[in-house]
Amino acid sequence: LDHSVWRFQPPGVTSSPQHSASSVFLLRWAMAAAAINPMAEVLSSLAVKALLTTVRAKSTPQTEYVAAADRLMNILAEEGLARLATPIKITTPCGTCDGLQAPDGGDLSAIDIMRSGGILLEAVRKLAPSLKTGKILIQRDEETAEPKLYYSKLPDAIAASRTVILCDPMLATGGSALTAVRVLKEAGVKEENILFVNVVSCPEGLKAMAEGAPAVRILTAAMDEGLNERKFIVPGLGDFGDRYYGNAGYAEGLWGAGGR
Repeated sequence: LDHSVWRFQPPGVTSSPQHSASSVFLLRWAMAAAAINPMAEVLSSLAVKALLTTVRAKSTPQTEYVAAADRLMNILAEEGLARLATPIKITTPCGTCDGLQAPDGGDLSAIDIMRSGGILLEAVRKLAPSLKTGKILIQRDEETAEPKLYYSKLPDAIAASRTVILCDPMLATGGSALTAVRVLKEAGVKEENILFVNVVSCPEGLKAMAEGAPAVRILTAAMDEGLNERKFIVPGLGDFGDRYYGNAGYAEGLWGAGGR
């Protein structure tokens, strides 16, 4: 982690104590995640934290939830692709500087764990429309929290992809992610060629990934405290898919306001 980024202050601009405290908080969580799983990275971004605040809040209605979630997915997609970029030196109208060359989408594949992973996958595909996409359907047994594979459809030449971006909003027990990684490995994909991008992780999931798929890179927007007795992430954000698609929870008062 580059600590200098937290010390930079543009001339004439002062940061509020709240912003400084938030920056330190984000940095500490990023360091904690890396200690649990050396291949994990937590985005240290106030913009991400602001969008997550809307997505997490129980009172957020569906329209605001979808808008904030889409913006958050766009940031995650940009950041994920940026980590696959190649360092280059460019000439500007006034000199030269170092930069990053975005990856060629034709060298990439993106796979979502259905259904909520498709929201993130579409954000990635908009930025790299030439990449190949696929889907894996895994459902968690609500009693045992164990994953069950129901369906997978992968690109024919996925093993030749420079990187496979695995998309799923939540990393809880790690069961679904590890099942998806197994499906990819059976198709010839190497662990070190997988980048798992998600919204919220927790220590248990990061530890499971470190033990079961230690070469998989992980990029997450947040690391939460842990799992409750029902294996849900705390504080979490509820059911990402139900809140985004509006399938359940609003009328029951689980989230939203006035049934919306």
